[in-house]
Amino acid sequence: MGQLFLGIDVGTYSSKGVIVDAVGKVLLSSVVNHKMDIPRPGWAQQDADKVWWGDVVQICHQLLNKDPFSGDDIAAVAVSAIGPCMLPLDKNGLPLRPGILYGVDGRANQEIEWLNNKLGEETIFQFSKMSLSSQAVGPKILWMKKNEPDLWKKVDHITTASSYLIYRLTGEKVIDYHTACHFMPLIDADIFSWSDKFASEIVSLDMLPRLAWSDQIAGYINRKGAEQTGLKIGTPVAVGAVDALSEAISVGAVQPGDLMVMYGSTAFFILILNEPIPDKRLWSLAGAFRGQYCLAGGMATTGSITRWFRDEFAKDLSEDEAYQLLFSQMELIEPGAGGIILLPYFSGERTPINDPLARGVIAGLTLAHKREHVFRAILEGIAYGIRHNIETIRSMGADVKRIVGVGGGTKSRAWMQIVSDVAGVPQYLPLVTIGACLGDAFLAGLASGALKRDDLKEWVKKAGETQPNPTIFKIYDPLYKNYIKLYEQTKEIVHDLS
Repeated sequence: MGQLFLGIDVGTYSSKGVIVDAVGKVLLSSVVNHKMDIPRPGWAQQDADKVWWGDVVQICHQLLNKDPFSGDDIAAVAVSAIGPCMLPLDKNGLPLRPGILYGVDGRANQEIEWLNNKLGEETIFQFSKMSLSSQAVGPKILWMKKNEPDLWKKVDHITTASSYLIYRLTGEKVIDYHTACHFMPLIDADIFSWSDKFASEIVSLDMLPRLAWSDQIAGYINRKGAEQTGLKIGTPVAVGAVDALSEAISVGAVQPGDLMVMYGSTAFFILILNEPIPDKRLWSLAGAFRGQYCLAGGMATTGSITRWFRDEFAKDLSEDEAYQLLFSQMELIEPGAGGIILLPYFSGERTPINDPLARGVIAGLTLAHKREHVFRAILEGIAYGIRHNIETIRSMGADVKRIVGVGGGTKSRAWMQIVSDVAGVPQYLPLVTIGACLGDAFLAGLASGALKRDDLKEWVKKAGETQPNPTIFKIYDPLYKNYIKLYEQTKEIVHDLS
């Protein structure tokens, strides 16, 4: 068996893979871009075979089927993916429909309302340690059962994105505890076990994957997996994790008090805890490792809004030129975007407002404003949302000792500075922020026994910090308060519009 580790992460708009050695050096990497299907407002889905599995196969071919590496060099594999998603499989293990995505998909609003009325909102919270939201998988299973009854008759198994990839690689049906916590109200959050307490209203428990920790072995590459990827039969595959949890591991956010802020197509927050702190505004979850807990949250649309703005309002430029120009022009605009405030709720919003019917709002526009004013307002609006989540976490009594930034958004130090100035917090920046695929590679090493958790200190090196500017914070502080007011005062209108 080889000495290297393969990590692959399937994200919302792209997938990344890395081959890493035992000291954390990235030897080779690969990126594959894809799209998210939005068949109607509030829905979001992807083809599990063409996108999720197709990207894994393509990345393996790019990394393993040319010099200097082959499947023989890989000691272990781990994969992560967007989640929690809802993917139904038939008795042959084939997807019956496109996978319904995580909290960015809000199609199950009526099912959430029905379950809350049927079971009791407080009862669900006490059992699941979370309130039902667009992030919950249970209502999405119920949505399919009610709206696609003919397809539902063919369902043999319900899985999620990362678990489906493990299934294609190994034939094993397994899910990590962290992701499974979002399959509410099907899991007893006190003991992290599937429960039939409310399952009769939704799905039979024998249709769900077995539970395991992220650093355990899920299975081994089987013949079909080897034929399609070039990996060696028998190579161990870790249980892995949802992308955000692997991202936290990739930047060393694994100690109690570490808060990861992930700047991706969505923003995601994971605070590592020794004990759970349930609160209806955020998500109380299992950690990657036995005995560890997380407090997590997420914004539905962040980087995806910058992508939308680039595609729709910078069509005169190529993709690379557009971002370069937009960010450089944005830096010439004073803090406050010329009096514009933007609510970044373009696909509803997850935490802390948990409002799937929320929508984007741009307030304060005048004829004097230019494209760069609106682009800066987007970045500031996302920063206000990040501050809202951080303040919510602290209001719960959680101890935030260190904030670590990660994800594609960290490439723009100007944007990172805006967030620090808006939220009034420093952000630690690791030297390597390649993403969740690096965390996956580490999990592969843990599962195989080649690495220990303390080895992560050698993998993660510090690049610097962004410190908040107290003068600029004073400019943003009243604007943030207006950001909060803007949602409250437009909520009824956008609910009607949505």
